[in-house]
Amino acid sequence: MSKTQSRLKQSTKNFVSGTFYHVVKIILNFVSRTVFIYTLGVEYLGMNGIFGDVLNLLCMADLGFSTAMAYSFYKPLAEGDREKITDLVSFYRKIYNVIALLITVGGLLCIPFLKYIVHTEKEVPHLVIYYLIALAGVICSYLFVYKSTLLTADQKDYMLVRVRTVVSFIITAAQLMVLLAWKNYILYLLTGTFYQVLCNILVTWKANREYPFLRKIKKRKLDDDKLKKSIFENMKSVFIYKISETCFWSTDNILISTLVGTAAVGLYSNYLTLGSKLLLMEQIVFASMTASIGNVVASENDSKRYEVFQGIQSLSYIFSGVIVCCYCLLIHDFIYVWIGPEFQLSGLLILAVTLNTYMCCVLQPLWCFRDATGMYKRIKYIMLLGSILNIILSIILGKLLGTAGIIFASAISRVATYVWYEPKLLFREYFDRGCAGYFLSLVGNFVAVFAVIAGGWWIGDRFHARTWTELLIKAAVTAVITAGIFFGLYCRTEGGRMIVSRVTGVLHRWRGSRKAEAAGNCEGEGI
Repeated sequence: MSKTQSRLKQSTKNFVSGTFYHVVKIILNFVSRTVFIYTLGVEYLGMNGIFGDVLNLLCMADLGFSTAMAYSFYKPLAEGDREKITDLVSFYRKIYNVIALLITVGGLLCIPFLKYIVHTEKEVPHLVIYYLIALAGVICSYLFVYKSTLLTADQKDYMLVRVRTVVSFIITAAQLMVLLAWKNYILYLLTGTFYQVLCNILVTWKANREYPFLRKIKKRKLDDDKLKKSIFENMKSVFIYKISETCFWSTDNILISTLVGTAAVGLYSNYLTLGSKLLLMEQIVFASMTASIGNVVASENDSKRYEVFQGIQSLSYIFSGVIVCCYCLLIHDFIYVWIGPEFQLSGLLILAVTLNTYMCCVLQPLWCFRDATGMYKRIKYIMLLGSILNIILSIILGKLLGTAGIIFASAISRVATYVWYEPKLLFREYFDRGCAGYFLSLVGNFVAVFAVIAGGWWIGDRFHARTWTELLIKAAVTAVITAGIFFGLYCRTEGGRMIVSRVTGVLHRWRGSRKAEAAGNCEGEGI
């Protein structure tokens, strides 16, 4: 089997397993969230979101090691250097013990500020206890993370997916029982913490079976000073980038709670949840490719890298069109049918979330190559500038437009900083060509997506779904039409033809293997 076929096979396996897991996860989260809203209420939902953002800010204490770690595994895995892999795992284990301690200390120092962040009509009892349990869950998530990252770097995410799928079923069932039987937020948080512990135990067991030589890590030490220096340099760059990324993703709820109110966080999170779940469907496609892209970057020339980029960029244009259009045209009806008209928010907020979702969708190929190339040293300061701009604009626009203004600020900050800078750098350093064509195609996709949304709004405003049946019909029609439009637009592009060719090749090989298997069975039976 050629390198390309091997990479494609692993990416396909990761994609299929990842898709299955996330579809299951979306369904389980939807059921759990529905029960949560009806048993504990929107203020507890908002508080849950605030805890998530505060703890995400604390997770900056990992200094970007999770990304730098995956990047450092690519070369020894490709060369089959078990000794180097073992040394790296031992090194990262020590680092993550320190990180867990830093997060613990940082989390405890945040306790006095909780009362200034959580704003509710009634005083929340046991606020500190709730927060400490949520903090414990985050700390547990860092235990043995180095072994799960090794599996991911080795293109074996599908093994992690199996573990997480089973554990998700168990934990969701436990959380539903807690909510329905006792309506107890403390027990709800404790089951979430148990999820992290159980996942870590099972992932460690799986990694030890896959890589038996890892059992020797207690006796190993990373003596390669040059490699250590390289890791810490990457870590420093990733840390600055991670601060910036966290300010984009994990300050919105805190600012909304402070400027608007904690209940507003709960209402907004309902809209964000569906958008993030749809975005997740695209992210798993590209996440399954990242390790393969790392292999391409390490072993192929500029032309081959650019060819791969074109293919996945065309794929992202199709995904962006379908996901963003479906979200924008269906979310208002979805909220109405799901939890009622009292939870619906303004069209301006929908537009703001749609714009952010679009940018996250269409930039996935860039982010894949960023992870695969370790291109953090060159973009860290532009990302930092973007995060500072985001906070300033969020405060200004939040006071003027409320929740929608805070969300618009994120989109404006991205466009003003790394959206134009990162492609320029990637094309020059790794493709050896200009990026004018990329920006033209990006603008074209943006115009196409929002033209379809405008047309869909005009038509859809006459057909409001008020039952699950009507919503499913409207969703099916919207998905089919938008998929047809965007596949038609991009299937004939150079990247689109490459994707079609690859998919057709996979199907032909699959059919050929099935025929060979059937022929073998016939011979075995003496027919």
